[in-house]
Amino acid sequence: MSRAALPGAAAGTHTVVALAQEHGYPFELGIPARIFGAADAGYEVLVCSPTGRPVATNAGFSVLPDHGPEVLARADTVVVPPVDPRHLRPDVDDDVRAALALVRPGTRIVSICTGGFTLAAAGLLDDRTATTHWECAPLFRAWYPHIDLAENVLFVHDGDVHTSAGAAAGIDLCLDLIRTDHGSPVAGRAARRCIVPPFREGGQAQFIDRPVPDAADTSTAAAREWALAHLDTKITIADLARRSHMSERTLVRRFTEETGIAPRRWLTLHRLARARELLENTDLSIEEVSSAVGYATATSLRNHLSSSLGLLPTAYRRSFHVPRSDPPPTAEEHHVHA
Repeated sequence: MSRAALPGAAAGTHTVVALAQEHGYPFELGIPARIFGAADAGYEVLVCSPTGRPVATNAGFSVLPDHGPEVLARADTVVVPPVDPRHLRPDVDDDVRAALALVRPGTRIVSICTGGFTLAAAGLLDDRTATTHWECAPLFRAWYPHIDLAENVLFVHDGDVHTSAGAAAGIDLCLDLIRTDHGSPVAGRAARRCIVPPFREGGQAQFIDRPVPDAADTSTAAAREWALAHLDTKITIADLARRSHMSERTLVRRFTEETGIAPRRWLTLHRLARARELLENTDLSIEEVSSAVGYATATSLRNHLSSSLGLLPTAYRRSFHVPRSDPPPTAEEHHVHA
């Protein structure tokens, strides 16, 4: 659910503030306005700098945000876009630290790519799990060994702090936050407007440089396509291996390389995504939804959904279900009522 409006904002407005830093990437700085702005869901997106003055980008020009750091004090969500890795440092600039100190406790904090370094240096990732661009993972681990780094995923949710992998993974994270706030239909419409997929399978491991596989190691794409069409059935590693013409061991290795996650985890994510869609958009019973996504019992769906989202299916449906509109009256019915 979107957070309550703040004083001075329109009723129902959720204020998102992006913090522009020196040597930042213009592309990622623009992601919050582009994605949240496409949602038509009451988001107000502002951009500020730590001092209210222009900041240099890594693209050969500077930007002058419309706001200074004071808007961070009224943000519902704060987004920290990335800094060029050549300008990263293990501590945080005093102006940036002072700006982040204005953020109210409990505010949703988001980083894109190397923006996670800023959050780590400011102490906002202590005792949390986070991610960043895979190329910068070794440096992140060296500087912040006390932070649990999940380097193969597209994004991580840890309480009110949300971190994403490199560049376009910020789009995935913003769409998922819209999905959390307003449900899959709203996130899906925003994705279609931006011509991006509403949900990308796997993680950033699929983008890491690797040697070209042996000719015998064919793709698992066909098996994945088959699995998505048969989520209502029991699917085993043996089934996927047989359809990929591989041994089970090779299938697991190749599948993980291509998607960034192991086959069983991949199946769970897609079963849950389908279950959420059915809970939001149909009136099927919990038992029917469970069966439709391949779980033998409603208890299995409850356990998986609760573990993933912290919500039981009934609570999820109450929060996100979109009531079906009554069909328009027929001409005969219209005549009777008239």
